[in-house]
Amino acid sequence: MQRVVAALDSLFLTKYQALGNDYLVVDAPSRFDAALVATTFLCDRHLGVGADGVLLVDPAGGRVRVINPDGSEAEKSGNGLRIAAAHLVLAHGREGAFELRVPAGAVMVRVLGVSGAEVTAEVDLGAARVGARERLEPPGVEVVPVDIGNPHCVVFGEPVSVERCAQLGPVLERHARFPARANVQLAEAPTRATVHIEIWERGAGYTLASGTSAAAAAAACMAAGIVDEEVRVVMPGGSLHVRREPDGRLLQTGPARRVFRGQVDLP
Repeated sequence: MQRVVAALDSLFLTKYQALGNDYLVVDAPSRFDAALVATTFLCDRHLGVGADGVLLVDPAGGRVRVINPDGSEAEKSGNGLRIAAAHLVLAHGREGAFELRVPAGAVMVRVLGVSGAEVTAEVDLGAARVGARERLEPPGVEVVPVDIGNPHCVVFGEPVSVERCAQLGPVLERHARFPARANVQLAEAPTRATVHIEIWERGAGYTLASGTSAAAAAAACMAAGIVDEEVRVVMPGGSLHVRREPDGRLLQTGPARRVFRGQVDLP
């Protein structure tokens, strides 16, 4: 008897990390639908490849889609944009300054340096809209809402710790105050040039680093007058430099590194 073997479907991808925030890049538009269906599997650190999300990058049009592990789509990702830029540099020969397009709009990226598999770039995240400080019940904490193309909830006056982030993050992410859900940061400014944060990312959970979270926390601290116009935002995965221009635009600088290229069999 002849054995029947089902054909395997597979996907070519490249893994990158930016300060420990890792994404899987798929750059073949014909395979975007397959990647979307398989996102939860691909991001699973035990059953799949493992990542904080999937980036669908169209090299020809410069369009980038950011897919969270739960299958939801983010409007913008600072680390994701630097990773997309790094991929276009390393895999497609892009250089200098160029535009990327995400659901939140067009973003300018400037390549500052390439060292092996690591690319350092500056991303123009645009101006942040910082709301007034308010108290949310529950859980009874002081927060500042920030919109930088995606929604953020910056928490002040709480311990900036993994434990407290794990407690407050899931509650605030889905709080009624944020109908589209929110990225959550516990923040403090030990000096006028430094901001420390812990991050609970919408659709991903506890995260070592987040570019838009760093920008949102910096913007909230700048609006409160407790830091200067240039700060280093320190996260468990590393630090990013954020500078506010006179017109309010936030420029963010940091690295992104290619980890591996490979092919994965889809379930």
